[in-house]
Amino acid sequence: MGIPKKPEPVRLFVGLLSGDPKLFSAATNILTKKFGPVLLESEIIPFEFTDYYTPEMGGNLWRKFVAFQRLISPEKLASIKLFTNHLEETYSQNKKRRINLDPGLLTPARVILASTKDFSHRIYLKSGIYAEITLLFRKGKFETLAWTYPDYRTEPYLKFFSALRNIRNM
Repeated sequence: MGIPKKPEPVRLFVGLLSGDPKLFSAATNILTKKFGPVLLESEIIPFEFTDYYTPEMGGNLWRKFVAFQRLISPEKLASIKLFTNHLEETYSQNKKRRINLDPGLLTPARVILASTKDFSHRIYLKSGIYAEITLLFRKGKFETLAWTYPDYRTEPYLKFFSALRNIRNM
C-alpha cells in the first residue's frame, strides 16, 4: 500500500493574452503582489493560432508568460485560476475581457494548465476548475501531446518553458 505524502513544490506561471500589451504590466503588478517577484518573463509573442478569442477580445492578440520565484503547492492551482478569472473581470469592459490570464504549473516532468472547461483529457480539481498536462519533459526536451494547443507547440513557448525548467531551484 502506498503512503500519501506531501507533494513537491512547483513553479507557478501565468500566460497573459491581450490585444493591448500595456495591460501585461498592469496585470503583472497585481500578480506579483499576490504571488511574489517574477523569476522569468518571456518576450511578447504574436498570437496567431486561433480566432477563438476574436469575438470577445478582438484581433491582433499578443501573448506573454511570467513565472514567479516562489514555489507553491500544486493543490493551489484551482484557487489561483479563480483569482485570475476575477482579475480578468476587473479589466473587462462591456462584459468583454481585455486580457486573458492562464495560470499553470511547471514541474521537472511536465507543464500543467488550469481550465474552466471539462474535456476527456482534463481532471477535475475543485470549484469548477480542471487541470491538464499540456507538455511532458522526456529525453531532455518538452514533448507535445495529442491535445496540446497549437501555440504551446511553437519554439517561443518551448524555449520559455525549457529556460524556466533549467533554473535549478525547484
